[in-house]
Amino acid sequence: MIIRGGENIYPREIEDLLFTHDSVADVSVVGLPHHEWGEIVAAFVQARPGATLTPDDLISHCAGRIASYKIPQVWEFVAKFPQTASGKIQKFALRDHYLSRAGQRLQPDDTDRREA
Repeated sequence: MIIRGGENIYPREIEDLLFTHDSVADVSVVGLPHHEWGEIVAAFVQARPGATLTPDDLISHCAGRIASYKIPQVWEFVAKFPQTASGKIQKFALRDHYLSRAGQRLQPDDTDRREA
C-alpha cells in the first residue's frame, strides 16, 4: 500500500487499470518517498513489442477511470523487470534503482517521464 498525503492507494488497482491498455505488456506500481506527501505513485511500464507508449497516453487512459491522486506522477519505461527465481517482480529493486539515479527525495512538483 502507498500512503500519499493520508490517502491509501493500492498498487494493484492501478496495475489492473494499466494492464487494460493494449500497448502495456507488464507493469509494476510502487511508492517513492516524498518530503511533502510521504509517498508518491510511480509506474514502471514495459511496452508490448513494437508498441510505442508515452506517459501522456497512459495518463489519458487513467483519467476518469481512477481518482486523480492515484494517477502515477512518475513514469519509468523499462525493457525488463528485476524478478525473483519464481518470476515475481522485485518492487524494492525497482524503487532502489530509481532512487539511486534520481536522488533520495523528489520535490513536490516533480514528475519524471524518462525511459530506462
